[in-house]
Amino acid sequence: MASDKGEMDRGPGLSTGDPTLRRRIEPWEFETFFDPRELRKEACLLYEVKWGESHKIWRNSGKNTTKHAEVNFIEKFASERRLCSSISCSIIWFMSWSPCWECCKAIREFLHQRPSVTLVIYVARLYHHMDQQNRQGLRDLVGSGVIIQIMRAPEHDHCWRNFVNYPPGKDVHWPRYPPLWMELYALELHCIILNLPPCLMISRRCQKQLTWFHLNLQNCHYQMIPPPILLATGAIQLPVSWR
Repeated sequence: MASDKGEMDRGPGLSTGDPTLRRRIEPWEFETFFDPRELRKEACLLYEVKWGESHKIWRNSGKNTTKHAEVNFIEKFASERRLCSSISCSIIWFMSWSPCWECCKAIREFLHQRPSVTLVIYVARLYHHMDQQNRQGLRDLVGSGVIIQIMRAPEHDHCWRNFVNYPPGKDVHWPRYPPLWMELYALELHCIILNLPPCLMISRRCQKQLTWFHLNLQNCHYQMIPPPILLATGAIQLPVSWR
């Protein structure tokens, strides 16, 4: 399943005969839901399902209703699909927010009941990442075999091409979000998985609705986080040799 990231297929572009058109979201929805700087309450889940050795991929999207998007997916999947234990099922989620602890529990129960299903989750942002229950929930998911990663440029490009009702000829015009935000969330996700204290602090300035961040790194972060992750955020710098 880890190889799926490098093998993401790119859609050929939209046409009036595109059977996935009704399941695509609008460009403005993608731009607001998946911008890592936006802290909007609503959540969006884009998903791909692949069965066995088939090359066909089923794509659709979901949002929060009275229940979280993850629970809506699980209930819909369980009601519509009868799984044969001998046929594997690979699922990829692209989420605007990471799952809360209650959804993490529901996901683990869902996977426990369906051992033939594997799940990879890409998230644009970390949901209430200072909350210890949410942090533990993500660790429990990883411990149960779920792969969780932060969405970066390749994932945003993939989602734009395959899940968005973009205008004709605009297949490559997906929004370019600041890479630093993605690296900051990736750093914090490492902290969560390694059970380290939070290091990413996020706040809003209500007057202009701007999102601000700062890092609060401790010795344990420098000791446990891989140097490339720290380098990407500017938390450390490569030594310079003078001649």
